[in-house]
Amino acid sequence: METPLTLAIIGAGQRGKAYARYALSHPEKCKVIAVAEPRPKTRQIMVDTHSISPSMVFESWEDFVRSSADSIAAAITSRSADGNLCGPGRLTDAVLVAVQDSMHAPIVTALAAQGYHILCEKPMATSPEDCIRMTDAVKRSGTIFGIGHVLRYSPYNKDIMKIIQSRQLGDIVNIVHVEPVGYFHFAHSYVRGNWSTEKESSFSLMTKSCHDIDILCNYLSTSASKPVRVSSFGSLSHFRKAHKPMEAGAAKKCLECPIQDVCTYSAKKIYLDPVSRGILSWPASAITDGTPDIESVNDALETGRYGLCVYESPNDVVDHQVVNLEFSSGQTCSFTMVAFTELICERQTRIHFTHGELIGNMETFTTTDFKALTVRPSEQMNDGKATKLHTPVIDQMSGHGGGDIGLIAAFVQAVKEGRQDILGITADDVLASHLTVFAAEQSRLQGRVVDVEMFEAEVRGRMAKA
Repeated sequence: METPLTLAIIGAGQRGKAYARYALSHPEKCKVIAVAEPRPKTRQIMVDTHSISPSMVFESWEDFVRSSADSIAAAITSRSADGNLCGPGRLTDAVLVAVQDSMHAPIVTALAAQGYHILCEKPMATSPEDCIRMTDAVKRSGTIFGIGHVLRYSPYNKDIMKIIQSRQLGDIVNIVHVEPVGYFHFAHSYVRGNWSTEKESSFSLMTKSCHDIDILCNYLSTSASKPVRVSSFGSLSHFRKAHKPMEAGAAKKCLECPIQDVCTYSAKKIYLDPVSRGILSWPASAITDGTPDIESVNDALETGRYGLCVYESPNDVVDHQVVNLEFSSGQTCSFTMVAFTELICERQTRIHFTHGELIGNMETFTTTDFKALTVRPSEQMNDGKATKLHTPVIDQMSGHGGGDIGLIAAFVQAVKEGRQDILGITADDVLASHLTVFAAEQSRLQGRVVDVEMFEAEVRGRMAKA
């Protein structure tokens, strides 16, 4: 009988719950036996859902690490009758880190030092220096490390990788990739929410789209091609006070605003109205402690940041950005992140090969084999053999097109077998894609093309001098 892997959840919010859900559907694979979460109701929901013992419930990650240190110390000093160590003393086999971005570095380095296998939500960290420190810590520990680049693990992208690896359409020459964030999603997360300012979190290319840059790197990894040069442009164009509708007058909060029922970004429309219709999921579930209801949502809008007018909020991250990448084997990629879309995170991708092309939307994709096409314009309609529709089987209960479940399943299996390769990525790979994102942001800020290798050398040089 298979022994389930034991897991601790550090941060029981949306992402923590998304990964922990796998333990409920596959109890033979893993079990959540510990949680660290400061919000009482949110913490209790995790405790109740997974029947966690009171001794394994912590109000902070620091409490978890301290308890773990005590347990490890006790195991080292305690010996059985035959003189062997009783065990490593760690509280769980692995830890899922799903807290705010700026907290990742200290938590991961502390857990790695204690020998835990770690799955960390993206992004890795909010500075290139911390990313490097985390990578070094994980490599020293020799444990399994995964990152929340969930796009890699969706059935959709796995099938795309099979097409790329088969080389049936030739070699990749160019990729065009678009991330439509969604107009109210951007307002929730990047204007009002936790990722609205660089000081509190990081720039939006990192917090929203680091796994988009990563998936481009993944597509081209089959040819051992790496990003070498990057340029980027973008700005905060709309969510500024200058664009506040005149009809809103002096109102700073949506519930006090005369146009709260018609404003595109009305907090009443985004949070309160859906809950009044019985819709208790995201985004309303993200602004309350515990399950949202009319009273708790109304209180959150009246007293907190999510009730602020988007044009009065102190946000400073860009709402649109383009990134151009050149890879070491000559391939080029263009990536666009834009807030102003109806689609929510349903990426649009075109991959151009030497003998065909692939066009996808995160659910289905088509491949066209140029060898099966006719040349004459009047005969461009092919007989159905040139273009094929691919429809990957997607778990609709899992976020990111099945990527959430795909990642946690791969991580659990990697830990069980002690094989980092099951995740298809190393700590160095994670670091490389993150440094590319940091380099892209430097390009945007400085208005110049940035050499990725030189950027990394500059960061490491600063660290050596510090």
